[in-house]
Amino acid sequence: MMEYVRAFLAGGLVCALAQLAIDRGKWTPAGVAAALVILGVLLGFSGVYDRFAAWAGAGATMPLSGFGYFLAKGVMVEPRPSGLVETGAAVFRFAGALFAFIVAGSFFAALICKPKG
Repeated sequence: MMEYVRAFLAGGLVCALAQLAIDRGKWTPAGVAAALVILGVLLGFSGVYDRFAAWAGAGATMPLSGFGYFLAKGVMVEPRPSGLVETGAAVFRFAGALFAFIVAGSFFAALICKPKG
């Protein structure tokens, strides 16, 4: 039961901080999204996000910072990518399921939701 509470608190904290950056910091939503991905990559390479993800579980991996973490993890898992194409392939090998879920989820959300127009 506590892992659900930790996931909720961690994910909620990340999302609340992002919303504060939009509301109070006058950041654009796209800027906050990019900052979260970049932060996830940087913290993933430094090893800090590993400890956070171990504690928070899905609460750390579901926000956009978790997406950046998975991108960094894909590069770190590959033994020694020797070029841009191999580095990109390493990212997709590790985070391919996440990409597929995002594309499929977006597709079905577009089918269900009615656009404003």
